[in-house]
Amino acid sequence: MFYRSLLRVFACVMVLSAVSMTAAGQSWGPRTLDELKQETLRRATHNLGPITGVRIEDAERAMASFDTLDQDLWAQVWMSNGEDYMSRAQRAGSVDEARDHYYNAWRNFNVGRWPTEKHSPGKRQSYENALRAFHEYGKLLDPPVETVRIPFEDTELVAYLRIPDSDSPVPLVLGINGLDSRKEDVIAGADRYVANGVGVFAMDMPGTGQSPVLIDVGSERVFTTALDYLATRDDVDADRIAVQGRSWSGYWAAVVAYLERDRVQGAAIHGVGVHGYYQPEWQEHAILSEEYLFDLFPARAAVYATETMEDFLSYGPRLSLVERGLIDKPSAPMLLVNGELDTQQPIADLYLMMRHGDPKHAWVNPVGGHMGRSSEWPTGRILAEVVEPWLMRQIGVDPKRH
Repeated sequence: MFYRSLLRVFACVMVLSAVSMTAAGQSWGPRTLDELKQETLRRATHNLGPITGVRIEDAERAMASFDTLDQDLWAQVWMSNGEDYMSRAQRAGSVDEARDHYYNAWRNFNVGRWPTEKHSPGKRQSYENALRAFHEYGKLLDPPVETVRIPFEDTELVAYLRIPDSDSPVPLVLGINGLDSRKEDVIAGADRYVANGVGVFAMDMPGTGQSPVLIDVGSERVFTTALDYLATRDDVDADRIAVQGRSWSGYWAAVVAYLERDRVQGAAIHGVGVHGYYQPEWQEHAILSEEYLFDLFPARAAVYATETMEDFLSYGPRLSLVERGLIDKPSAPMLLVNGELDTQQPIADLYLMMRHGDPKHAWVNPVGGHMGRSSEWPTGRILAEVVEPWLMRQIGVDPKRH
């Protein structure tokens, strides 16, 4: 036990001493090269994030060529897979075949840009390729994915919309990606909603993907703009909209529930980081989480555009819902979901929210890690049996199709 604790302290010292260098040039643990390759293959075998949806043979091929902890090499080995699928898609003999190839291309490009496209030219290229592959894939879905561009300040919001066939305006879930997922992941997981007659609007949270703003107090204005836009759609019932956050974007779902409580019927805060999460003493510990595959600090620093640990730790506290004076305010109904053993977001934040403001619904897995997942309750089951049914009931839909 003594030696294990000593190793943990040593690892923490190494991370904290390294932050005097820029995040852009690092390959941050917590795994060695061999450990990373093994863990990547394990997650591919069990369909676990961030390798979700990737075929095991594609993961094996990528890892066979991955021989150093280099960000551009990580992008390159996955892009090789993606480019192969893009070529297959262009030669496909049917729409179904082309759609499947574009899907697999996107999945590989998407892993190549993980966890953030902001710190490496190769990862940025993989992200651009992922956008291109997903665009082709989304056009071939039924109903297709519509790319929406909304004027925002001196730029635009880019989002996705899927509307099920209906003779009347449909209820809708506004979905927000987390730290290392993107709006493409959100809309790709919309099938159960669409099958139940629910539309889905997916947008990148601040600091990620194509979002025009970084994370800061006031960045929630992008969601206000999105709600304003949805109110103009003849095919959307603007009186029946709910919000779904996941991991870091659970914070944004909560902020929307407070500030837009008259315009949303409920918010799922799936992963609850709202106060303690932003404190330096939590972050110094959490960036070593082995739940995360690698590069957790660069991913978190990117959404603030900070590079050193000192700047990162001083940036976050002002975002706290306590500091912002929101936690005691009335809100739209909320569902709080997390695991007691989460090493990325403190479970204490969930209990803090339950003790303040309006009463809230909660689901806690006593043996669950981040977002409540465990072997018995993987993410897919939590979504299908807990989060999505609750959201659908909030907008007046009795979920029937799984």
